[in-house]
Amino acid sequence: MLIYKVIETSQVDDLSLEKILNTWTQEGWQLEGIHFAMREASRRPGMAFVTFTREEEE
Repeated sequence: MLIYKVIETSQVDDLSLEKILNTWTQEGWQLEGIHFAMREASRRPGMAFVTFTREEEE
């Protein structure tokens, strides 16, 4: 069975995203994608949602 994990972060910089990626992939999760929520008045995203998947037996 495929299960999902979603990590929400308002720290949208390279070091914060690297830490999330390294932490969860070491736990056996595989990166599915990163989705950014943009701010209206800025070109930089205000938040990121990092999604992972993992196969688990039922």
